[in-house]
Amino acid sequence: MEILKIILLVLLGLSSLLLTLLILLHKGRGGGMSDMFGGGMSTSMGSSGVAEKNLNRFTVVLGISWGLIIIALGLIQRFSGES
Repeated sequence: MEILKIILLVLLGLSSLLLTLLILLHKGRGGGMSDMFGGGMSTSMGSSGVAEKNLNRFTVVLGISWGLIIIALGLIQRFSGES
């Protein structure tokens, strides 16, 4: 059980870093902090492209897996008898 916990902790660290990177790669939608730093000056070129849609899908999948890892670690902690 300890090996599984270590593997999940490593996966949690990697997925957290990747998720942060992917969220920062998204372009701003406007009206927020991105406008304050010059993000509002760019013009939109129509609908989002294939790369943006794939980035969205990958971010959602990684976010769901991150949540599942958190739940798995919580269940291991709960049922292993450790405090």
